Amino acid sequence: MDNYSISIRETTNPTILKFETDRFITKHESFEFNNIDEAKTSPLAQQLFYLPFVKKVYISSNFIAVERFNIVEWSDVQDEVSEQIEAYLNSGGVVVTSSEGKKKVPVTVYAESTPNPSVLKFVANKKLVTHSHEFTSIDDTKFAPMAAELFHFPFVKSVFFDENFVSITKFDVADWNEITPEIREFIRVYIENGKEIISANAPKSIEKSQTYLDEQFEQRDDVSKEIINILEEYVKPAVASDGGNIEFKSYDAQEKKVKVILQGACSGCPSSTFTLKNGIENMLKEMLKDKVETVEAING
Repeated sequence: MDNYSISIRETTNPTILKFETDRFITKHESFEFNNIDEAKTSPLAQQLFYLPFVKKVYISSNFIAVERFNIVEWSDVQDEVSEQIEAYLNSGGVVVTSSEGKKKVPVTVYAESTPNPSVLKFVANKKLVTHSHEFTSIDDTKFAPMAAELFHFPFVKSVFFDENFVSITKFDVADWNEITPEIREFIRVYIENGKEIISANAPKSIEKSQTYLDEQFEQRDDVSKEIINILEEYVKPAVASDGGNIEFKSYDAQEKKVKVILQGACSGCPSSTFTLKNGIENMLKEMLKDKVETVEAING
C-alpha cells in the first residue's frame, strides 16, 4: 500500500487547523474528543493530546482537525504535528478502535437533474471521495467496490464520483422515473453501512494524492499552470454543480490549443459543446489573450 501523505489546510477559525489525508481514515464517520480521557477509543487522538498545546481533536473521513490553546501559533508547530500524524498512519497506527464518541449523522441522499438527460446526480450529506473518479465499465472497478455494485444494475452505463456526489449515466432503455428511487436507496444504505467506496490500497493512478497533483502541477509550463488555475477557480465549481468534472489534459503553444477531459454528466452531454465553445474557450481567450485559440474536449 502507498504511504499516506498529509496536506495542511487552514479553517475559518484561526485556532483550528485541518490535516487532510489522501485517503479515508474512517468509514465515513466523525469523532470528537475534548480531552485525553474521552480519547480512550482513539490511540491517534491520545497521542496528539500529549502535545501540550492541543485543546481538541476532531477525526472525520479524510482529515484530523486539531484545535490549539493560545500558548502557541500554528505557524510554529504545524509541521511537527503534520509529520507526527503522517508517521503514525504510515506505521500502521490505529485511528479509532470503536464507534464510541462517534457523532451520529443520518445519511441522506437526494437526486438532482443535470444538463445531460442521460445523467442524474445523487448528492449525499457526507464526503464520499477525496478526488474525482470515473468508471465506464465494471472492468475498471477493481479498487472501487461501490462502483462495481452499481454496475450490477443493468441500466447503469457509467459511474462518476466527486466529493459528496455520484453521477450515474444510464442506458436509454431505462426511465429515470422508474429507477431513481432504487438507486438513491442503494447509495444511502451503502454509505450508512460504512462500506468502502474507493479501496484503501488503490494505486496512485486511481487515488491521486494532493502531493502527487502538486508535483504534476509544478512540472507544467507557465501557460499550462495559468490554464489549470482558471479551470479550478472559474470552471470546476459550475461543472461540479451539474454533476460533472473537467480536467486539464494538455496545451500546445504552437497551435494555441488546449485539450480538456470531460467526465461525469459533462461527458457526451448535448450542451457540453456549446458550453465549451461559448464559455470555457471564450474565457481562456479573454484571460490569456493571444495564448489560446481553441479548446478541444475529450470525453473521460
